[in-house]
Amino acid sequence: MSRRSRLAWTGAHTRTGIIDAMANVTKRLVVLGAGTAGTMVANRLLKSLPDGWSITVVDKSDTHYYQPGYLFIPFGMLPPSKVTRPTRDVLAKGLDVVAGEIDRVDADANVVYLEGGRELPYDQLVIATGTSPRPDQTPGMDGPELHKSVGEFYTYEGAVALRDALKKFTGGRLVMHITEMPFKCPVAPLEFTFLAEDWLRKNGLRDKTELVFVTPLDGAFTKPVASRALGHLLKEKGISVETDFMIESVDQEAKVIRSYDEREIAYDQLVTVPLNMGADFVARSGLGDELNYVLVDKHTNRSTQYDNIWALGDASNIPTSKAGAVAHFSVEMFEENFLDAIAARPLSRSFDGHANCFVESGHGKALLLDFNYDTEPLTGTFPLAKVGPMSLLKESRINHIGKLAFRQIYWNMLLPGRNIPIPPEMRMAGKIPAEK
Repeated sequence: MSRRSRLAWTGAHTRTGIIDAMANVTKRLVVLGAGTAGTMVANRLLKSLPDGWSITVVDKSDTHYYQPGYLFIPFGMLPPSKVTRPTRDVLAKGLDVVAGEIDRVDADANVVYLEGGRELPYDQLVIATGTSPRPDQTPGMDGPELHKSVGEFYTYEGAVALRDALKKFTGGRLVMHITEMPFKCPVAPLEFTFLAEDWLRKNGLRDKTELVFVTPLDGAFTKPVASRALGHLLKEKGISVETDFMIESVDQEAKVIRSYDEREIAYDQLVTVPLNMGADFVARSGLGDELNYVLVDKHTNRSTQYDNIWALGDASNIPTSKAGAVAHFSVEMFEENFLDAIAARPLSRSFDGHANCFVESGHGKALLLDFNYDTEPLTGTFPLAKVGPMSLLKESRINHIGKLAFRQIYWNMLLPGRNIPIPPEMRMAGKIPAEK
């Protein structure tokens, strides 16, 4: 072969190689967080993304927690072992899993920096790092009595410690307190109060205990219709309610909580919901609001700052409940929108803020709420008109069974990315319109 021929062949071969390499370039999706939303979206997109995409999931924990189960641990209704599984067991094979703490996101350079210096470039980024209780943000809350006479059940460690504290409780003033909105699962403090009332009766302590529900709101819940129904239940069960209480500090020595308007509420056992905040790296990255929640369009979960960044679950600032049901419904919508986005198509789905949640009311019963951005919880049946089998805004045994059964649905259907027969959009079937 002549020198000219060899050069021509080499050039053609090189060009072919470049073309082949370009055809096989991998697009990189990085998912930050392997909680409920992060796990669901990674498992779903692994099945639906076109060839040429890789998915990397980053989380600092090697344990996945079923957080709705925390509510039951303090009352001995669920053993702690039933709310945990190894993170790698709930993430599908084929996902690249990275254990690490996130330092920051450089959104202009499309790079995630981990503590220790590792860099993860991305083409698309999903932030699903949730929200966390921050007792350090309220003076006196994180003192030496935290997880003792000052309890919480929004962490695994807190729920177990509260179980141990209640075992020693012999009566007095049991105070359920909410610091500030928003926080994870806004009905959970009410559920705790109702379950505590039931637990006290079963243990012969109800007559020896004053139960107090303390909230920064002007009623029992964020939605007025539900607030009236739940407020009626509190009154019926003899539970005192302190509204408009904006906490200034906790005095662990005196065993009182103080508000900015100088009210004091004494306690023997305090159960508090500390201020909830998103991950600190969100602030360092300039992607969030004052509470570190990522700024997104409430209908698409797409960043209002960067088209290739999305936030799902509790990590976003969408104005609805920070709850697992919202993560589930929004992830279904997100999947289709994400596939539209990477194909350069207009986004085809619009999330309506759909949320539904069971509210444990004690004595083996629960209520069910179903609402969205525009529609308050209504009475009726769910999911089918007249048939139900679940009732809305009404206590029933089957609602309680549904709440308990959800744990199996969570592990075996939602996390693996399987669809369940409830549409992500709120439907009016079975609901009774509110009287005007």
